[in-house]
Amino acid sequence: MARVLIAGCGYVGGILGQMLVADGHQVWGLRRGAAGLPEGIRPVRGDLTRAETLGGLPEGIDFAFFTAGAKSRDEMAYRSTYLDGIGNLLRALGEQGERPRRVFFTSSTSVYAQKRGEWVDEESVTAPTRFSGDILLLSERLLLASSFPATVLRLGGIYGPGRTSLIERVRGGTALRRPGPPHYTNRIHRYDAAGALRHLMTRASEPENLYLGVDGEPADESEVLCWLADRLGRPYPPEGETSSAARRGTGSKRCRNARLLATGYRFRYPSYREGYEALLREGD
Repeated sequence: MARVLIAGCGYVGGILGQMLVADGHQVWGLRRGAAGLPEGIRPVRGDLTRAETLGGLPEGIDFAFFTAGAKSRDEMAYRSTYLDGIGNLLRALGEQGERPRRVFFTSSTSVYAQKRGEWVDEESVTAPTRFSGDILLLSERLLLASSFPATVLRLGGIYGPGRTSLIERVRGGTALRRPGPPHYTNRIHRYDAAGALRHLMTRASEPENLYLGVDGEPADESEVLCWLADRLGRPYPPEGETSSAARRGTGSKRCRNARLLATGYRFRYPSYREGYEALLREGD
């Protein structure tokens, strides 16, 4: 049985905590308020953006997870949540004499700037062109340069219960298909984001420092929209230009999950079809 701290115990961290509690581990969830933590996760009140609030971490931590998410998509929020947040957590662990066996950090595939449908993996060049990817890459480097063994999981677009905007746009007739060549998207269901973290923590051999957390099928965005339209009995979304802000915010790349699969992890939702099918059934 391990003693586990999940810092930023929210959308992904909450279900990860539930999995680990079910496995028999002791799990603490660090967040600003204890309300809303899943049953079995012990609350730790603290704000990752404020170092002075992190003085009461549980003792004897075996594993720590940083699964926080920025509350808004502006540069200040990203910097305080990710770069300041992971720095504050590492400092608090060190000052309180904690030596976890490994610290896990959930990053994003936005650290890649490729946008012409290229295949990318853990060895591909990272040269982000937007502040979000730049700050996440700096946060990864801060963790990996620390004295703690560490693993970064770069997640694709996370979807799942409560994150069904694509379904609602198709259902409501507001979705648009981008004209031109395929625009590849990479995603992962919330269950598999948490499941991959659990798997990397509990496997017998030490994980590597970096993995891509995406499902097995990078998909053209228009293909996904048309598949959803078929399932919902709606007409295919028309072609149309998305906003310039949306175009700047998303590249077109195909992410490989071969390194994660090689560890023995098997996806519950290996493509968007299985994941969105489950969400559609839940919504019936």
